[in-house]
Amino acid sequence: MDAPATTPRSLRPRPGDELELTVDSLAFGGSGVARRDGYVVFVAGGVPGDRVRAVVGKSKRAYAEARVTEILAPSPDRVAPQADHPGAPWQVLPYERQLEIKQAQVDDALRRIGRLSHYVSEPIVPAEHRWRYRNKLEYSFGSDSGGRLLCGFHAPGRWDEVVEVKDCRLASAAANAARERIVRWCRAEGLSAYDRRTGEGFLRNLVVREGRRSGQLQARLVTGPGELDRRALAAAAEPLAGLLWTTTAGVAETTHGGETELLAGARHIDEQMGGLRLRLSPHAFFQTNTEMAERLYRLVLDYGEPAGFERVYDLYCGIGTIGLLFAPRVAEVWGLELVEPAIADAIANARLNEIDNARFFAGDVRLALRELVATAGRPDVLIVDPPRAGLSQKVVRRIVEAAPKRIVYVSCNPTTLAPNAAQLTEAGYELRRVRPVDMFPQTPHIECVAELVRTAAG
Repeated sequence: MDAPATTPRSLRPRPGDELELTVDSLAFGGSGVARRDGYVVFVAGGVPGDRVRAVVGKSKRAYAEARVTEILAPSPDRVAPQADHPGAPWQVLPYERQLEIKQAQVDDALRRIGRLSHYVSEPIVPAEHRWRYRNKLEYSFGSDSGGRLLCGFHAPGRWDEVVEVKDCRLASAAANAARERIVRWCRAEGLSAYDRRTGEGFLRNLVVREGRRSGQLQARLVTGPGELDRRALAAAAEPLAGLLWTTTAGVAETTHGGETELLAGARHIDEQMGGLRLRLSPHAFFQTNTEMAERLYRLVLDYGEPAGFERVYDLYCGIGTIGLLFAPRVAEVWGLELVEPAIADAIANARLNEIDNARFFAGDVRLALRELVATAGRPDVLIVDPPRAGLSQKVVRRIVEAAPKRIVYVSCNPTTLAPNAAQLTEAGYELRRVRPVDMFPQTPHIECVAELVRTAAG
């Protein structure tokens, strides 16, 4: 979709205005796109073909943001939702249609934003499970108008409203049961939810993580400063492989930071993937869809084309999973990651799997990549799995300086993959192929893998 043109202030809707709109497409991020006399309105909750009534939340020169208050005429594509769940906004689209849209959005980003066309667009890999696929969920605490404690997710666009979930359809039955045991105990104890407006209250978040292959469950309760009955909570939460308590005084809605105490069991859970044994610590990043992560990493291996002699760099390596999967197939692996606890996990996972040709270092890719090249030598294959914001221009320059023969780019955002791929092609690489992987059914999130190869002239 081209950038919206500006509209005179007198013709723009104002916050609070109700509009009748027809949604004609979906934008990156999942909002519907409607036009009103050429003026673009992004409509949360709308799908292509819907005729809706929507209330405006923000109004800018080029576009407005609105949310659906009533569906006046549903799209022919619209289906009945299976779950009352704010974390599954695309469940109103048939699954095959979800896949079509994700495939098209990846191609649209690469062609429109990146101005790229001479590549193979491989068909999206569909999800193995359309529901109950997440191995980790972060719930928020809130309260209803009567003061009853709620545990669930924030309503879309609302930091002050929590929608209670009883059977979270993104989690397994066992993970749901673990959450409910802890919430029941919190209610029985009379514990209150933290209120960001007043700074009062105690309970902030509950993180439940599951080893899909090991069956182990770990729960971490996040609260403000205060005390709770540790033994009673541990007894109520059983059976769990590990129970932890994080206290934080910050006001931000985050489960990171603070002080974490082990209340029962172990600090880590075990998992298996691609023949690897992995240990996941409480704050370790691990792809939240285990089955599809395995498919994703298999695709990364395929695009990397290991032949047994390569030096591989794994940038933003996290706990080292991708690098460790490459290690038996190449000469050596060098992993780089900013988060020091993740590097500790990567080193531990290498030892656990008796892998001795993989080395992992903590450092900012932007600053440390030159030093890594000086220490290890130039890579043959460079794997990069950056945050949603993609690679900065400086990191792209450092990668080009490192001069790998092949780059495998794992992206969770095609709109940042596209400019990065364009920068790399300008520097002498050819975008050879791209394939989306549906890691997150019922949501607009898109994961994909791209292969770039240095040309003879590069």
